[in-house]
Amino acid sequence: LDAPYYHVVFTVPEELNPIIYSNQKLLYDALYHAASSTLDELAKDSKYLGADIGYICILHTWGSAMNYHPHIHTIVLGGGLDDENKWKETGGKFFLPYGVISKVFRGKYLDELKSLWNDSKLKFHGTAEKYQNSYRFKELLDKCYEKNWVTYCRETFNGAQSVINYLGKYTHRIAISNHRIKSMTDTTVTYVVKDYKNEGCWKEKTISGEEFIRRFMMHVPPKRFVRIRHYGLLSCRNKRKKITHCRNLLGCKKYISTLKNLNAVEMIRVLYHINVCKCSSCGGNMVSPRKDKYSSSFRAHMRC
Repeated sequence: LDAPYYHVVFTVPEELNPIIYSNQKLLYDALYHAASSTLDELAKDSKYLGADIGYICILHTWGSAMNYHPHIHTIVLGGGLDDENKWKETGGKFFLPYGVISKVFRGKYLDELKSLWNDSKLKFHGTAEKYQNSYRFKELLDKCYEKNWVTYCRETFNGAQSVINYLGKYTHRIAISNHRIKSMTDTTVTYVVKDYKNEGCWKEKTISGEEFIRRFMMHVPPKRFVRIRHYGLLSCRNKRKKITHCRNLLGCKKYISTLKNLNAVEMIRVLYHINVCKCSSCGGNMVSPRKDKYSSSFRAHMRC
């Protein structure tokens, strides 16, 4: 939908990291369950919005230094359908208080964690082994209940195109992008990290090659794990009827991809502003060579 979106982040206390890492599939899923249940429950409450909303959840497991930091990024549609199937929004402000989101999310996530413990579905490896003891596990839960879980709203998205740009550029990479790697030797890797203790300034960090690989591999998701999930009005089952109804109510046009009906050469030109049919040496137009009479396919290169 071509409407405002809010960027909400759900985080968990670092004390839970060892257990989450030992049970990635189960406890990553639990993050989605708790975040989606929290948003649905609060958005339907008439005190806040009183409507069915739509949102997209994306799992990230890394911090700037590639440390282990599981959290959920949520792109929340800035409105929804009420009981009378009419569009309802709050007029530019995020409709849920962060303190309430944090408390509800904390309760739902820890409740699912306790259920998994009671059903003996959790595994404990490495630094998480101590939590096999029921008393230590209860102490961990009590400590997590006492903490304030951080939930906050980052920048907002203005319309469908900005959401698509975010999903396309940010969510499909793992841990680090190439431009942050500054140099390598036979034994070390130097990359830039954000120093949150120094107003978010970027600084260089050098670690061993083995440590770099170890940190990177921590963030490879479980096999066939779906990191981007759609809910509510933005879910697959609602994208035809309800999304069309919302577009009619909002008077916005259906988003049509700028890549529709384009061939590969045209897509590269739109996405990267590169004309692959133009010779980089002489500036002339490139043409595909004719088929070789002994071959049924074109040769791989082009010439001017």
